[in-house]
Amino acid sequence: MNYFLGIDSSTTGVKALVINAQGEVVGAATTEIPFSTPKPLWSEQDPADWWGGAVSSIRQVLQQTGLSGGDIAAIGLTGQMHGLTLLDENGQVLRPAILWNDQRTGAECDDIRARLGKARLIQITGNDALTGFTAPKILWVQKHEAEVYAKTKHILLPKDYVRYKLTGGFAVDKADGAGMLLFDLAERDWSPELLAALEIPAEWLPQTYEGPDVTGYISAEAAETTGLKAGTPVVGGGGDQAAQAVGVGVVQSGIIALTLGTSGVVFASTNEPFIEPEGRLHAFCHSVPGRWHLMGVMLSAAGSLRWYRDTLAPGLDFDSLLAPAKDVPPGSEGLLFLPYLTGERTPHPDPLARGAFVGLTVRHNQAHFSRAVLEGVAFGLRDSFELMKSAGLAQITQVRVSGGGAKSPLWRQILADTLNAELVTVNTTEGAAYGAALLAGVGVGAWPDVDTACQTSINITGSTSPQPDTAARYEQVYAEYRQLYPALKDISHNLSRV
Repeated sequence: MNYFLGIDSSTTGVKALVINAQGEVVGAATTEIPFSTPKPLWSEQDPADWWGGAVSSIRQVLQQTGLSGGDIAAIGLTGQMHGLTLLDENGQVLRPAILWNDQRTGAECDDIRARLGKARLIQITGNDALTGFTAPKILWVQKHEAEVYAKTKHILLPKDYVRYKLTGGFAVDKADGAGMLLFDLAERDWSPELLAALEIPAEWLPQTYEGPDVTGYISAEAAETTGLKAGTPVVGGGGDQAAQAVGVGVVQSGIIALTLGTSGVVFASTNEPFIEPEGRLHAFCHSVPGRWHLMGVMLSAAGSLRWYRDTLAPGLDFDSLLAPAKDVPPGSEGLLFLPYLTGERTPHPDPLARGAFVGLTVRHNQAHFSRAVLEGVAFGLRDSFELMKSAGLAQITQVRVSGGGAKSPLWRQILADTLNAELVTVNTTEGAAYGAALLAGVGVGAWPDVDTACQTSINITGSTSPQPDTAARYEQVYAEYRQLYPALKDISHNLSRV
């Protein structure tokens, strides 16, 4: 029993990953799952698909590795955050889950601010009311589906429905729970004041646990279905971003995780709760006991580069597209790119924000456009760093970068110069599922704490240092970039109505 299983229930698939006691990945399997958009702005998923995907992936990874269920010492869970899953008194799902990217709840967000006051809401939860969070989804069901709401007895997040199917119990880790907009951030538990203001019964919500805490054990029924062993401990785990941070070793103050995927995430571990006064950063509990984190989310990071390639240079591979951009001077000779192709979340929570190329002249060619896209995304990510500093975050000592965009040496150098910080890559690439598996190991004593698990398992594989002259140049260009959103905001909003 020297192996640990991490299960990641994401929007597009369920991954099962096994590591050994040295933190080495010995096997992984993913089962794709569908989601639906039955109406404009809606995004839903059948919880049965999470469970079906988990069963399939668990059985695949056991077969792939030649392990039996008895070889798995503990299981950690992670997955997409914020999704609303409603169960009745018999544990039956009442409606499709409303997902993190569902946008139907604008009126309910306004209602929450009206009931609490925006300042008080941020003071309690660390966050403003956004459509992605769980609380406004609860109010939407309360208002629009009264018959469903009347039958509700349990509220769960996506990965915690998988936990329920594995153990028969109801539980949530504190990191994922904090993303529901129902937490008292400082107390690391449900807020009685919020629950009273929103008229949500406290008994509907599961008990909260720290990331490595054991929350239950594999039931006999789940053992028969999955191939796991009955009685195997299941730990709290974490929401996908907190577990991803554990998976790359961002568990101490001063070390930042920068995920350069379709979206971009800047994640900072903190030893106390920090709150950005306007709620422009997310402030949640970490999966590490007694720690918190700040998080900025950029909606179109590497997604901007993919859009640019697919639209303006179709058929060209990314290496060929970016190679000429190395010879373009920093600042792209006055060409700026605003990467708000799908609206924005941080620092401007504005679904109507739009992208733009600004400063175009006849001197500019495709190489300038390519570099401007890389620089624009880097500037957008720097916005989150600046907000973290203004919230009181201590000096940033290291940035750990991961995601598809981080494969580009040019982009890594632009990021290091823009942020004026060392960028490093690490040996772990499996993200949230890997972090969940580490938390499982900590939960049963394979490592004494999360810090030790990360120090033992995660190693730096590369480093990119900032270039002083280029960093100074980017300071000037970034100052101009910051003026783009306020200058174009009204135009973007007007164009959305044309």
